Amino acid sequence: MSRFCPHYPPPAAQRPSAWSMFFGKRRSWLDSLYARSYTMKMGEVHLPGVDLYMVNEPALVRRVMVDEAAAFPKHEMLGEALRPLLGDSIFTTNGDTWRRQRELMDPSFEGARVQRVFSRMQDAADAMVRRLSALPDGATHDVEVEMTHVAADIILRTILSQPLDGGDALRIFEAFGRYQALAPRLMMPAFFGLRWLRPWWQVRRSRRAAEEIRTLLVALIQPRYQAYQAALARGEADDPEAGDDLLASLLRVRDERTGLGFHFDELVDQVAMLFLAGHETSASALSWSLHLLAHDAQVQQRLHDEAVPHLAALRQDPSVLKDLPLARNVFRETLRLFPPVGFLARQSAERCTMRDKTVGAGASVVVSPWLIHRHRALWARPDEFDPDRFSEQAEGDEPSARESQRRAYLPFGMGPRVCIGATFALQEATLVLATLAAHFRFEPAPGHVPEPVGRLTIRADNGIVLKVFPRNPPA
Repeated sequence: MSRFCPHYPPPAAQRPSAWSMFFGKRRSWLDSLYARSYTMKMGEVHLPGVDLYMVNEPALVRRVMVDEAAAFPKHEMLGEALRPLLGDSIFTTNGDTWRRQRELMDPSFEGARVQRVFSRMQDAADAMVRRLSALPDGATHDVEVEMTHVAADIILRTILSQPLDGGDALRIFEAFGRYQALAPRLMMPAFFGLRWLRPWWQVRRSRRAAEEIRTLLVALIQPRYQAYQAALARGEADDPEAGDDLLASLLRVRDERTGLGFHFDELVDQVAMLFLAGHETSASALSWSLHLLAHDAQVQQRLHDEAVPHLAALRQDPSVLKDLPLARNVFRETLRLFPPVGFLARQSAERCTMRDKTVGAGASVVVSPWLIHRHRALWARPDEFDPDRFSEQAEGDEPSARESQRRAYLPFGMGPRVCIGATFALQEATLVLATLAAHFRFEPAPGHVPEPVGRLTIRADNGIVLKVFPRNPPA
């Protein structure tokens, strides 16, 4: 059976030179890839500002991400680019600071806690249906805009009990967009030893966006932080007004060794990180999911048929998500073809050897889910959209589907720094895709081909424009 193969930037025949990368490839990290990138086990590029090693071989990936994770911390360039906004959050810290923060964050993302905020996800999904239902029948619509809206709405409702239609929430959402657009432009000069070349006006715009976001988050977080501290000062075990969202959980959590929780600045850092990671990555993957479904009418109809009988029960019981395996597998296959974070940058803490290459201390070691998920030796039919490869019955060709998933599937990273919100994201995506498939049908817009670009996340440079048709409302 012939499957849909979505467009992606055609790789160059030969590796581009350093200066052609600087002058012609700044639009997207994907533009710097070449044909051998999709077959090699390990590659290297030496730029004026950094020695970069690309690791594709599963054993090496596991070494960097799992077995010797402490020897390959998050890259300092990434921290430099994101710290004005995210501060010292688990996305930017390393070592003991990161471990303490991660231990404090983990209880808020346990399965039971995620299920407690499910009704808030459902409210955001309902609001999404109302917005799309207002479109004319067969209207063309950039679904990236809507998926970004619903993902941001979900994360704001679940963290702060704030819907996106609030004025402050909308300003946070818009400022995040400005910050993300500027981030890759400000990172590129560092790879060429040209930090001083960053345009001052772009640096200023980026910092203003970060300051605006943090000011708004402080205004939302501070009253609840102060109320919680006041309750503790009165000798009360808890603030009865704290609520049951994720912020309430982060306020209550304590370090088992010291008895201390997050101080206020740390709390703002973590909430900023959760919003960025929690809405942008989901928005990217949901947008690409609709693109893939629009080009495979058979899978889309199967998803509709699966969703409709369960939608009413799902409103009352999040455990019904287990009865939506196709929705889950569509999302998993989308994460394979379009992993939101296409490149995971690490830094070698000390000199080491990988295969036959000497990797110096301070060198960049990049694990790329984008390349590994499309690697010709690691996946059968790597460019095809086939959600059934993730079903329990799927065996696939050589290499087997099951083996590929075990060795070469890492949309949420792996090891100790695996994404803290992976369970949250899977639950959110299954709900949103099932809701969309039950209420709407999507078709490609004639003449429109989304152009993937790799920046902070994998997005479409020209949007993802689809035709939207309402279906008869499910009973």
